[in-house]
Amino acid sequence: MESLYLISFGEIALKGGNRPFFERILMQRIKQALRPYDENVRLQKTHGRIYCFTKAPREKVMNALKKVFGIVYISPVLSCENDLEQIKRAALEVVKGQKFEGKTFKVETRRPNKSFPLKSPEVSREVGAHILSNLGNLKVDVHNPQIRVDIEIREKAFVYCERVSGPGGLPLGCNGKAVLLLSGGIDSPVAAYMLMKRGVEIEPVYFHSFPFTSDRAKEKVIGLCRVLAGYSGQMRLHVVNFTEVLKQISKDTPDEFLTIIMRRMMIRIAQEIAENVGARALVTGESLGQVASQTMEALVATNEVATMPIFRPLIGYDKIEIMDIAKEIGTYDISIEPYADCCTVFVPHHPKTRPDLLSVHKAESGVDVKKLTEIGLADIEIIDVQP
Repeated sequence: MESLYLISFGEIALKGGNRPFFERILMQRIKQALRPYDENVRLQKTHGRIYCFTKAPREKVMNALKKVFGIVYISPVLSCENDLEQIKRAALEVVKGQKFEGKTFKVETRRPNKSFPLKSPEVSREVGAHILSNLGNLKVDVHNPQIRVDIEIREKAFVYCERVSGPGGLPLGCNGKAVLLLSGGIDSPVAAYMLMKRGVEIEPVYFHSFPFTSDRAKEKVIGLCRVLAGYSGQMRLHVVNFTEVLKQISKDTPDEFLTIIMRRMMIRIAQEIAENVGARALVTGESLGQVASQTMEALVATNEVATMPIFRPLIGYDKIEIMDIAKEIGTYDISIEPYADCCTVFVPHHPKTRPDLLSVHKAESGVDVKKLTEIGLADIEIIDVQP
């Protein structure tokens, strides 16, 4: 049996003449999310709303749509003809589906269809009285109700009261593609989520340094990609064999500059990958001042080698805020697994925290940058990670 859901997309409704573009991508993402459960999903668009008709099980629908960027909330809906008695019955059925005993409620009606004979306040009053007469344990509270019954009178009447929050933001893919420098830590998966929420498709790159870092560290990163793919669909992970590059950097670079030079090499390799896959920016999980390589001076040194923008969505966040988001999106427990990446293993005892560019250039002068970039690009494993 086909069920109906109302999908609100909030911010997209503010996009003016560009709104059809965003709506079209959002509808594609909704169908993609529900395709494993129903290949024949029907979507009907109105201003600020999408009505979704599907035979998929309710739990599957809600879980899938909660991870579609651009959706503000999802509501299971009962639809009926524009007849007051049918609307009353639908509203009563919707409220009975909630835990209503001892709670307060309010009925709110919107009437875009002005041919309906009763005005919005009259519909709300009539429906509210019907609910009260049938459910004696409810009380009316028009200011701060625990249950809000929404009625929309359009070409038909739509009645609902449950609102399940979506992630908001913009639909994935509407703002191009970026390559993420993904580690096994807490920060970079959160950075990916933040950019995905703004409509950016993410293609992650992981720098693997076996045997200095174990294959468990690589599996950990794949696990993080799997969680992120729950929001995006299949995610393509690029695993760069970084061992030889790291050996050469360690041999040819003063110890206190090791982290900075390593980051510069990662940026060079990542942006070559980005150009190959049609990405127009890089993304990192850096937060200003959080570690030695994330001071203003260190970030300037890293930026110098970039030929495309580097997005740092966490730049002003503190660690507690980042951890809270990681827990919310489901990456935290994987990130804290005790398998270190090369950024953790190859930390100098006394890193240079405020390097000037002249000193960085001198420290890097013994490194064959072109050769090491080619070595890094020559050995890349591609893994298509499913949700």
